[in-house]
Amino acid sequence: MRNTYDLRHTDMPTADPERPTLEFLARHNGWLVLVSLALTVGIWSLVIDWGDLPAFLLPAPRAVWQKFMQMLLDGTLLRHAWVTLYEVLLGLLAGSLVATSLGYALSKSPLLEKVLSPYLVANQAVPTVAIAPLLIIWFGPGVFSKVLICALIVFFPVMVNTIIGFRAVSANLYDLMRSMRATRAQTLRLLELPAALPVLFGGLRIGAALSVIGAVVGEFVGSDKGLGFLINVGRGQYDTALVFVSIITLILMALSLYGLAMLAEKRTTRWKAADRG
Repeated sequence: MRNTYDLRHTDMPTADPERPTLEFLARHNGWLVLVSLALTVGIWSLVIDWGDLPAFLLPAPRAVWQKFMQMLLDGTLLRHAWVTLYEVLLGLLAGSLVATSLGYALSKSPLLEKVLSPYLVANQAVPTVAIAPLLIIWFGPGVFSKVLICALIVFFPVMVNTIIGFRAVSANLYDLMRSMRATRAQTLRLLELPAALPVLFGGLRIGAALSVIGAVVGEFVGSDKGLGFLINVGRGQYDTALVFVSIITLILMALSLYGLAMLAEKRTTRWKAADRG
């Protein structure tokens, strides 16, 4: 009898039609970014030329570049950018540490989660821009209030990802650790943290971007330095080029922090890439 095979029920790997496209994008990511930036600047210039827009509505790319170089050379941009970056880093660190610690405790205690969830959700439901003036009044217009605003805006997404990450650890792995008589500290260090790291870094990437928003909100409300302060100055003086330079610097700052979080994730979760391979 001739053997026949039904290809519909075999486990032979099938080609992924999207894989060549993804590989192309990964190899040419840098070039694609440069091309998109060039197109954006080109369209920007055409809009100004054809629309004959005044500079206070939309400055030309050349005017923004000249303003950027002027502020970079006289030290104004670096001085104010460092203030904002300092606030962002401290807020991101403080918010992430508190969120991770509390998230771990909530992941282990459903009762504690039920008790604290209404307060945590209420904290997230209130816009940061609404409570920022209160924080400035209570703690003053110094660095501490800006760091606190950053920490508050970072706190919730990092905490939620922490809870999800630790609860996603397989129960079979816990049984394995108990069979090896591992202590709670050993279970946390050898099992829970490595297993939850991908999800934890997902929350950290979100927090890295949100922390920049927190610092700018605080500087909007009350500050005499920082990129948010420069935006306020540019808005008051109708210096739109200054506003653009500050916004672009904030974007670069957020992208850098996001990229550092991704790099740290790749370095600490190499086992994940090995499993995929």
